[in-house]
Amino acid sequence: MKIKQYPQYKKSELHWFSEIPGGWSDHKIKFILERPVTDGPHETPEFIDEGVPFLSVDSIQDGEIVFEGCRCISEEDYQKYKIKCNPKKNDLFMGKAASIGKIARVKVDFPFSIWSPLALLRPNKRITPRFFEYALKSDYSQDQIDIFSTSNTQKNISMDDIPRIQLLMPNNVKEQNKITLFLDSKTQYLEKTIEKDKQLIELMKERRNSLIDKCVKEGLMKTKLEDSKIEWLGKIPSNYQVNRLKFLVSKINSGLTPTGGSTVYVDEGIPFLRSQNIHFNELRLDNVVYIPEDMHKTMLNSVTKKNDVLINITGASIGRCAFVSNEFEKANVNQHVCIIRTKKTHYKFLSYFLMSKIGQDQVFSLQMGSSREGLNFEQLGNFIVITPPKPEQEEIVKYLDEETSKIDNIIKKIEEKIILMEEYKKSMIHHVVTGKVDVRGVEI
Repeated sequence: MKIKQYPQYKKSELHWFSEIPGGWSDHKIKFILERPVTDGPHETPEFIDEGVPFLSVDSIQDGEIVFEGCRCISEEDYQKYKIKCNPKKNDLFMGKAASIGKIARVKVDFPFSIWSPLALLRPNKRITPRFFEYALKSDYSQDQIDIFSTSNTQKNISMDDIPRIQLLMPNNVKEQNKITLFLDSKTQYLEKTIEKDKQLIELMKERRNSLIDKCVKEGLMKTKLEDSKIEWLGKIPSNYQVNRLKFLVSKINSGLTPTGGSTVYVDEGIPFLRSQNIHFNELRLDNVVYIPEDMHKTMLNSVTKKNDVLINITGASIGRCAFVSNEFEKANVNQHVCIIRTKKTHYKFLSYFLMSKIGQDQVFSLQMGSSREGLNFEQLGNFIVITPPKPEQEEIVKYLDEETSKIDNIIKKIEEKIILMEEYKKSMIHHVVTGKVDVRGVEI
């Protein structure tokens, strides 16, 4: 059945809607709650390995409550905290600090507690919990949350402002149920499709990685394989050499953090590359920062040149690597990024090698420090690198450029499709929960 508008609309007193369906009304949240908005304790309890789950805003992921890996508190603390806030099934949580506007509905019956960054909203009988959830997740509610929020070091929405958020809803609970049944059916179909596409992306990435692994270790020529004499490396083509990285390059060096840290960044100047700019086989410059020319001149040892290979040597992104092409005339790097300047090997081949399983295995086997992952220059220089003859390196690079580009284009199209489906889902929810379309008679 074709989706249509409601047969009758009436004038709305809300400034962002000129009219709403005849059988609908608008309410401030405080009038559709069984009890006033509350939150968890503002103190930090003692956490224990096993006990009663204790959730904060980070436990809301993709619109759902995730208990896996959450903090736990003692039964004694739980009994104390539940006097103020005792979550139960079909309560709604709203992130009110840092990740404001995160919404999730409680779907479990077992006891747990929440921390102060979460607000608890318990709907009364005028609104179904599922419709309430859809309404709070919709764009028009999220826009209000953003408008009410304040920002200092992080965004927050106050306990006084949450009840002022206004929602549209059918006055008839049966109609709310029809709407949520429609949305459940349509969103579940979209989410399953998106999940399948995400799995396809992962398969394409695995195919890409396998292709790189095979090419950098075995080449393209089907040359006879022989023992590399390195146990973990196994057999390699007979005309390949095995070298330490330090003998193939003229430079291994990272940068510095300028005195003053982020306060010295300027709107225009010399690009200052950080670990978040270095991704596998690409530099992402949408969030690049800049340093002044005079500061750049005091950091000449970490100036990049065309064809330099850059690799992250600390933190969660350790091992991500790319090369410098024509993105900029000159740039600098901070202490988390290492410059590798090739001398006896093709820079792109080295980049592909470092992102291959052989390269990445060495990254993670040579981490230093128990509290923070990291590589030093000596460890990096001692990396084992397989080096084919130079002409074959160039052939491998050409082949991998072509084949990985095909895979990347497929991945890009799938990602674009996912974005469109996510946007369609958001738009559909918005139009349905604001009464712009009538889905009551749509077959599911």
